[in-house]
Amino acid sequence: MNDSVLRVKSKDFAKSIVFLCRKLKEERVESVLLNQLLRAGTSVGANLHEAQYAQGTKDFVSKLEIALKECNESEYWLELLKETDCIKEEVFDEFQKSCIELRRMLVSSVKTLKTNTL
Repeated sequence: MNDSVLRVKSKDFAKSIVFLCRKLKEERVESVLLNQLLRAGTSVGANLHEAQYAQGTKDFVSKLEIALKECNESEYWLELLKETDCIKEEVFDEFQKSCIELRRMLVSSVKTLKTNTL
């Protein structure tokens, strides 16, 4: 899973989240919201990276499921930022597209693993 598309996309997502949060911090957006988004948005890739050294298939699947939850949480914080006029609709749309893509890949991976091994 070293150079998997999922790991690359999750790292790109995390970097985009970091850059967005930096920009919003300069604009004095509520730090609690930014911290939550930063934590969830970077956690997707962190869990995928950690899954590389999972202690078996169940642990691997568990890490992917945690990444999926963090992806969903990221989308929540992005929605909240949009609905409170902290980010524009276009910015939200791009991030939401990334969330949807990551979520589809994670769900597919989890289903495949569960079908084939558990």
